[in-house]
Amino acid sequence: MSVKRAVDLNEISDGSLYGANDMVRADCGGCTGCSACCRGMGSSVILDPLDIYRLCTGLKCDFDMLLAGHLELNVVDAVILPNLKMTGPKESCSFLSPSGRCGIHAYRPGICRLFPLGRYYENGTLRYFLQVHECKKENRAKIKVRKWLDMPDLKRYEKFVTDWHYFLNDAEAAVAQEPDPEIRKGISLYLLQNFYRRPYGPIRPEQYVGEKDFYEQFDRRLAEARENLTIQPETTC
Repeated sequence: MSVKRAVDLNEISDGSLYGANDMVRADCGGCTGCSACCRGMGSSVILDPLDIYRLCTGLKCDFDMLLAGHLELNVVDAVILPNLKMTGPKESCSFLSPSGRCGIHAYRPGICRLFPLGRYYENGTLRYFLQVHECKKENRAKIKVRKWLDMPDLKRYEKFVTDWHYFLNDAEAAVAQEPDPEIRKGISLYLLQNFYRRPYGPIRPEQYVGEKDFYEQFDRRLAEARENLTIQPETTC
């Protein structure tokens, strides 16, 4: 969960905000015997460009192949974004195994890594909060936020997440203010193509360094998108 608008944190959290090195009661002990957060999530597990990059790399496929089976597209605040697809009578994540275990755990999306934490954005910064009503697991143990997220180069990842969040805010505002429906559609399709469908290949094949290359390409695409769509940074909430 990402908090983009003014909310009363006391209603959804323990009232605290956490940094990467803080301890938080989020450790579910491997979620043994429980897959509640992998069912009935509707279209809420929205994926960012890094999620798609990691899924494509881990599954050795492309974005269109993911859409053909495990993902779907939905309009989120006027912009088309991909999300994990829920399937079957129990509305289970399409990557959930029959035994209730994650089939993509090594490259699971950021929202899945985060849960039961949420992200709180304010004045260009990112912090975390504990969702107290979401996880069904009782007696969770304390764990450092950094360890729970299990993300290499967490500082760089947090910059990416923050940059993407504020860019989407600005893009959504630009689309909402555009009176021409064809132009609105064109902006959404451009974002989908530029950040999701277009592969993030190695910049230097002989020196491929994985996600570092992704971040470099993402930063360049972000700058290009702001210039091409004349979307300027405006929001800080």
